Amino acid sequence: MTAPSLRAQLFRRKPVAALVAESERGSGLARRMGLIPLMCLGIGSTIGTGIFFVLSTAVPEAGPAVVVSFVLAAITAALTALCYAELASSIPAAGSSYSYAYATLGEVVAYGVGWCLVLEYGVSSSAVAVGWSEYLNQLLDDTVGVRIPDALSAAPGAGGLINLPALFLVLMCALLLVRGVRESARANVVMVVVKIAVLLLFTVIAFTAFESGNFTPFAPMGVAGISMAASSIFFSFIGLDAVSTAGEEVKDARRNLPLAIIGALVVVTVVYLLVAFSAVGAQSAEGFEGQEAGLAVILQDVTGSSWPAILLAAGAVVSIFSVTLVTMYGQTRILFSMSRDGMVPAYFSTVDERRRTPVRGTVAVAVFVGALAGFVPLDFLIDLTSMGTLVAFTVVSVGVIVLRRIAPDLPRGFRVPGYPVVPVLSIAFCAYLITGLSGVTFALFAGWLALAAVLYVTYARKHSTLRHDTPASS
Repeated sequence: MTAPSLRAQLFRRKPVAALVAESERGSGLARRMGLIPLMCLGIGSTIGTGIFFVLSTAVPEAGPAVVVSFVLAAITAALTALCYAELASSIPAAGSSYSYAYATLGEVVAYGVGWCLVLEYGVSSSAVAVGWSEYLNQLLDDTVGVRIPDALSAAPGAGGLINLPALFLVLMCALLLVRGVRESARANVVMVVVKIAVLLLFTVIAFTAFESGNFTPFAPMGVAGISMAASSIFFSFIGLDAVSTAGEEVKDARRNLPLAIIGALVVVTVVYLLVAFSAVGAQSAEGFEGQEAGLAVILQDVTGSSWPAILLAAGAVVSIFSVTLVTMYGQTRILFSMSRDGMVPAYFSTVDERRRTPVRGTVAVAVFVGALAGFVPLDFLIDLTSMGTLVAFTVVSVGVIVLRRIAPDLPRGFRVPGYPVVPVLSIAFCAYLITGLSGVTFALFAGWLALAAVLYVTYARKHSTLRHDTPASS
């Protein structure tokens, strides 16, 4: 008997049966979430992530054609959503695309995906916290005429020293997550209702000032600008993955996971397109560049009154809170799954017996997210989140194809229609959007993966729970 080859170690798969068994027998987490709270989890982590502030960066890139950028991002998300729905109904486990990759593509790929997800969720939470700080300042200015000084409300490199409001938001979300998933889900449902109502109000008012001339010239930067904006916008569709991270805390997971993923996508896409179209119609493309709390400013300009802007800024403060809450939740569950598999220290999978939540892991996530939110400018955070999201989505689409081949008889609560065309198109669309990201984003992402490779070799490969289960070659 000899030790397994290096290739066998790197690409050993976690059996689907083992993932399903872990999910069914429980692991300290509690199945307390139904369909509506689960769908709101996806909506909550998506609406608000981008639409409240991403137009200020996307419109200068694409011009009025930013509407097409949203459509392109939505099509990509829809193709991937169908793939997520199948895998989530087949493997209803915590860990999302990390767990799916472990079952289909092997350990080293899963580890890389896990690190992409840690980046995706951590950076997304931080980006949203930075946007929350902008709207909080706008709300304070509109109501009491006071603004938090730039030195205390912006990161170094963005005109400040530290973003204290962003740090405060991360702390509040961490405290709520520690209390329990049921309490967090209920709070999120309320915030989702508020954010949709506020955005629909914005749409109605913005359409009263609609001018078709604002759409001319439609695409001043051409196809390249549309693609670049779509790549940046795509981070706002992270909610699809967030739903699947709740696999072990959902009632009737095989049924509810795919329904929640598809339902959340439909709601999000409709709201995004309405807001983007009405915003561009109400304000010239030049007005978006460098605009903070842009939607609130548009309302103030349209009405000539402060109350609509105050209402929207207040809605944004509530809305963006829910996004940070859900994305931090997702990151804790990814690390929980990786820790259970030995990929990261057991610290992250320790569950508090009374609260039934990974309290220690939540604290660690809060520290990581808070450091990024407090000290890193927004532009870098958005593109890094898009990269992590697109890589994870690509792996999920590949995973559907692989799982159909290696486990054709596995019970599936949902099957991708138009297989294998839909997964292949999903992979192609994700690859296309990746090419639209900047060279700096690629360099930072490569550095992140290099760090992941070092940690895999020095820690994860040695501590993997599958290490002793891989049969030796004779």
